[in-house]
Amino acid sequence: MSDRRLNILIAAAEVAPFAKVGGLADVAGALPKALAALGHDVRVVMPCYKMIEDDARNAVSDLIRPFDVPITQGYSERAWVRQTRIGSNIPVYLIASDQYFTDATESKKVYSLQAEPYIFFNRAVAEMVPRITPAWQPDIIHCNDWHTGLIPVYLELFYARTPEWSRAARIFTIHNLAYQGEFPFELLQRAGLPESLFTYDKLEFYGQWSFMKGGLVFSDMVNTVSRTYAKEIQTPEYGCRLEGLLQWLDRQGRLAGIVNGIDYDEYNPATDPRIPAHYSAAKPDGKKKCKEALQRECNLKEDPAVPIIGIISRLADQKGFDLIAEVADELMALPLQLVVLGTGDARYEKLFRDLEAQNPGKVKAHIGFDANLAQRIYAGSDMFLMPSRFEPCGLGQLMSMRYGTIPIVRSTGGLADTVVDYTTQGGNGFAFKPYEPSALLDAVVRALDTFKNKRAWKALVRRAMEVDYSWTASAKEYEQLYRRAQAAPRSAQAA
Repeated sequence: MSDRRLNILIAAAEVAPFAKVGGLADVAGALPKALAALGHDVRVVMPCYKMIEDDARNAVSDLIRPFDVPITQGYSERAWVRQTRIGSNIPVYLIASDQYFTDATESKKVYSLQAEPYIFFNRAVAEMVPRITPAWQPDIIHCNDWHTGLIPVYLELFYARTPEWSRAARIFTIHNLAYQGEFPFELLQRAGLPESLFTYDKLEFYGQWSFMKGGLVFSDMVNTVSRTYAKEIQTPEYGCRLEGLLQWLDRQGRLAGIVNGIDYDEYNPATDPRIPAHYSAAKPDGKKKCKEALQRECNLKEDPAVPIIGIISRLADQKGFDLIAEVADELMALPLQLVVLGTGDARYEKLFRDLEAQNPGKVKAHIGFDANLAQRIYAGSDMFLMPSRFEPCGLGQLMSMRYGTIPIVRSTGGLADTVVDYTTQGGNGFAFKPYEPSALLDAVVRALDTFKNKRAWKALVRRAMEVDYSWTASAKEYEQLYRRAQAAPRSAQAA
């Protein structure tokens, strides 16, 4: 394969540090830096949320004069493009509109449940590229999740033969298949798309049409964010009614799995300014100070012999909190402390508030989200609990290992790819497979028993900290995926 430098445009609805709801933002903010380090010309495009413009740290400037984005016959939407940067060398194009994305004054308001903002954004990406000066021609357009699923469709229908887009191979990454962007048939015309696309082998999806399906069908290569999840989504249990199409893509050699990484500059216990003491695998003493500080901050009994289990998560069934609820009393009877940071379903918020009230000095529930507190939990905890029902990749277990906090996980998706059970040679955590409360409880008990053996625990912590889940290796896999997409036949649709 050629080693020619690639022009890569990455499209996403959220990009750290500008707008972050979940793991997608971390990927869209960190992968470009790793690809640029490999020598590629990488640029990012995202919606221009109000909070980005309002933050003086972002140094936003106008890039392109206003232009009309054609949506349907006789209707267009005015757009313009602003620019900021990730680091010093990665342009981030911000597509602005008077009508869309103007209400997002904080990250939790980023996502819309309507089709129109993303119809506009997807078509505007296609219209933007020919207007960039000096002229720049993408070799790769890398779309992420359903919010960008129409970009490959628009390129195929309207732009494939234009000079600026003619050589662009299309990549579509599934970060979470459960969210697909499904809308009524009537909105297909609103998107400026022909009714001929409303067929089972193109956009039609159980009587509606789907942005996600558009990205899958009209891209040259599709990937998801772990090897195991790429296999799981081909089954009825995890396929969200798209398993047949995903099986077809796999047979065509067009489906891959690449494990996410994390930004090792951003998440580094040796330099992180958000934690009370610094440490490393070679010099781990600072972690004890982080634990002491966390116990004080959370009003827990200050006892180094009692392990702290941290949870940082959206509080939802997907994350396995129904299992925790089933064994909450048994967990509270064990010699442990629990620190929870998250928000979500009211019943789980209540669960942890009640556990704190009933177990003073043992449980602390922070309902909400605080990025700085999250880092203190990663650094100060001994263990990190992620009993997910499904997990495309998961970043929490990667961050916890980076900070010497041992993950306890259900072996699914990316958790299966990154956490090896302690009983296995080279193990870096504790894993269980059956989605059952008793299996979760058993994994926690095994972790607590191992914690009592100081020598074994110290070796386990060091092993976890020395595992490399930086973006360096994953970026090289994406580079190979891009080359494969360039060599692939042009987005043949499923028959």
